Amino acid sequence: MTFLNLIELEALARERLPRMTADYFAGGAADEITVRENRLSWSAPTLRYRVLVDVSQRDLSCTILGRNRESPIFVAPMAFQRLAHPDGELATVRAAARSRATMIVSTLSTVPMEDVRAATTDPIWFQLYIHKDRGITSELVRRAEAAGFEALVLTVDVPAQARRERDIRNGFHLPTDIPIANLSNAGIEHFPAIRDDSALASYVMGNFDPSLTWRDLEQLSQSTSMPVVVKGIVRGDDAKLAVSHGARAIVVSNHGGRQLDTSITGLEALPDVVAAVDAKLDVLVDGGIRRGTDIVKAIALGAKAVLVGRPVLWGLAIDGENGATRVLDLLREELDTAMALCGAPSLANITPDLIA
Repeated sequence: MTFLNLIELEALARERLPRMTADYFAGGAADEITVRENRLSWSAPTLRYRVLVDVSQRDLSCTILGRNRESPIFVAPMAFQRLAHPDGELATVRAAARSRATMIVSTLSTVPMEDVRAATTDPIWFQLYIHKDRGITSELVRRAEAAGFEALVLTVDVPAQARRERDIRNGFHLPTDIPIANLSNAGIEHFPAIRDDSALASYVMGNFDPSLTWRDLEQLSQSTSMPVVVKGIVRGDDAKLAVSHGARAIVVSNHGGRQLDTSITGLEALPDVVAAVDAKLDVLVDGGIRRGTDIVKAIALGAKAVLVGRPVLWGLAIDGENGATRVLDLLREELDTAMALCGAPSLANITPDLIA
């Protein structure tokens, strides 16, 4: 099955997925206003392009955390990828390598982090949820270090699980043959179905630590050799606090609209965060990225790179590794074309004045 763009993916993937899974991937909090606005927000800024610039050669490389990367596209951390395809995170990491993107592996991966790390020689990052049982958290960090992950991505916007009505309606749960692979050693390999409720919500409320503070970020940064990236920042003052407490990069993110509904979008929050950090660390952004022009706008507003999430899951559902690869390749190709049409032969030439 072929697709021409990332916009049409969801409808194609829904033909292959159970409703519970498709709704879990697509859904957001409450009325899902933020889910919709994440996408729509990128269409608002217009591009004032340059002409008569030599764009015969384009350079899509960037430097994040001091490492040169061939693409400013990252795969966002997403849980339970074997719900989309039996190969799950293994297919995704191989697709990322083929497309020269960087994958971020979720704590709630359905493949052990060590196996995902072993499936590629490219640098990949590990996303961390801090648990009430800090022994679980410490063990996850130790394993990520030992496996050779490049960075640790601390998600900070889940002090509680939002009410996701699709998941409640569907009684979202994991099939018994799909584990929470990274937590099996802690005895949390599965969570069973709960009548008229989301098993994931029950798990989050029972296990994630709502007492997390900036002091915990500082302690985490001091306890690991991996640079810590903070994901879930939407305010300039919080960005400054992240800098002062040890963060090495920030992901501007509202969790794909899956936490606080009617929250600010990544695009809206990005300029304030970029100004606040004042080039002290790298800023990335996610939420509704679907076109190459979205990436141009993100970079023009100060981001170094973007994260893409749901489309990768839809690609997995459609054609496994090949489907995910095509998703990432399409986005990269669209970025390359948009750069040519904007008169920007490199990412460094994507400057604020391109936003009209």
